[in-house]
Amino acid sequence: MAESAESTESAAGTEGAVGTEGAERTDPPPDRRAWSAPARTVLGVAAVVLTASTGLFLGAVFLHVAPANSVSREYRDQVDGLIYPEFEQNWKLFAPNPLQQNVTVDARVRTATDDGGVRTHDWVGLTARDLAAIRGNPAPSHADQNMLRRAWDFYDGSHSAQDESLVNPRGSLAEEYLKRIALQRVGRSVDGRTVLEVALRVTTTTVPPPEWSEEAAPPAPKVRELPWWPVADEDLRGLG
Repeated sequence: MAESAESTESAAGTEGAVGTEGAERTDPPPDRRAWSAPARTVLGVAAVVLTASTGLFLGAVFLHVAPANSVSREYRDQVDGLIYPEFEQNWKLFAPNPLQQNVTVDARVRTATDDGGVRTHDWVGLTARDLAAIRGNPAPSHADQNMLRRAWDFYDGSHSAQDESLVNPRGSLAEEYLKRIALQRVGRSVDGRTVLEVALRVTTTTVPPPEWSEEAAPPAPKVRELPWWPVADEDLRGLG
């Protein structure tokens, strides 16, 4: 009996030692990072500002594409100031009309010559360059697909096709936007000479109807050549 009791105490002591050793080896749970009050305030304010900004932007886009209503008419200037020209939308909430025309934009420039004259360079296909970058590309960029086309739509909707005069207050912005895109594609210099003027030529071709359709054949392509635009230092600002 005495021997049995000693064995039991020995086993209990061993288990206690193991348990104590195991407890000592167990790492305490890591403390969670404690943010200071100023840090929490800054994060909270930033989250509120980002959420509010996102909500205002989405609201402006909604008013831009929604049918005309009292709210969109009341805040038209503010919405247009945010949307145009970078965020213009080419769709409507109801009954969108698909594009039925192919538009190609070409550009040419004038540079100075050594004898003080002016050299007019050949036309460069801006749309052709975009199409070449899109074909075979599984993930073409938005700029190659839409920037030039939407810039022309913006210009066309704000200028008269007869004499290129402005028909709405955004016409000057549309002209500057289209000119800067052309200069970005052509470059600030050609053959080592600074670009003095730039001109654009736009060809509009109606998409033909399918063979089984009884619709009339599309009209001949329309060519619209814009006047020469002088290039100032401000037009080249920020361009590569």
